[in-house]
Amino acid sequence: MASDAFSNCHPATNAVFFAGAIGFTVVLQHPLYIAASCVAGATYYLLLKGRRGMGMVLGLIPVFAVLSLVNPLFNTYGQRVLFTVWGNPYTLEALCYGMAIAGMFAAMMLWFGCYSAVLTSDKFICLFGRLIPAISLLLVMVLRMIPNLQRRARQILGARAAIGKGISGAAGTKEKVAGGMRVLSALTDWALEGGIVTGDSMRSRGYGSGKRTSFRLYRMTVQDWALMAAFAALAAATILAGGTEAAYTPTLSIAAPGWGLAAYGLYLLLPSMLHGKETLQWFISISKI
Repeated sequence: MASDAFSNCHPATNAVFFAGAIGFTVVLQHPLYIAASCVAGATYYLLLKGRRGMGMVLGLIPVFAVLSLVNPLFNTYGQRVLFTVWGNPYTLEALCYGMAIAGMFAAMMLWFGCYSAVLTSDKFICLFGRLIPAISLLLVMVLRMIPNLQRRARQILGARAAIGKGISGAAGTKEKVAGGMRVLSALTDWALEGGIVTGDSMRSRGYGSGKRTSFRLYRMTVQDWALMAAFAALAAATILAGGTEAAYTPTLSIAAPGWGLAAYGLYLLLPSMLHGKETLQWFISISKI
């Protein structure tokens, strides 16, 4: 991950932002608000991941298309019938609703990707380790399981290929399935063994038996308090401005967005703007050398 100014803020500041970004994404079903969340999430994700994040962003486009087009096949509510599929009406309202759900899913994936990059395990334990030590450790282990499994799977595949047991492109379906099952079995064994080792290690170190201290000391700065105030003000403006109502079925009814959309967009873009500000200051300082 590239150096990011917002990632260097206090964990409470990071947590408040992501709670608002993810919460608003789930609640607000207005198409413009969903589009703003997708654009802001993709922007910040690309700033964090760089070129490596392009695959994730581009991969969400076909997912969005599939989810949007499939929804009217199961949800037949609506008044404007575009055509029929297997005798069932394919309505415009259901298609719009599918696009809203798909956009919400894409935005959630982007924001959770940003969350995992910014709010690392040490920050999470710093926030909740003293309140809920056992649960916080469990959540950290669960959240880091998928990336760990991906890395371990690549290691297993590389090791099998090195000893001549890799899956070649000419292999048949049966051989590929058998190889995949062996990799899955190895991953399962590793995950179970790793969980036992981690539990024994934390128990032997007295985790949760006394007052916990943090490896890294986080202190609220003036910038953190300013960001918290900005998040609160913009979130309140988004809620109070209205214009977020949207209904898709059985009739299509979307409210005209007000100035709350600008406040919402500014809320979501604050981390990216902070990143851009730090990058600009860096280039200015370099040019003066």
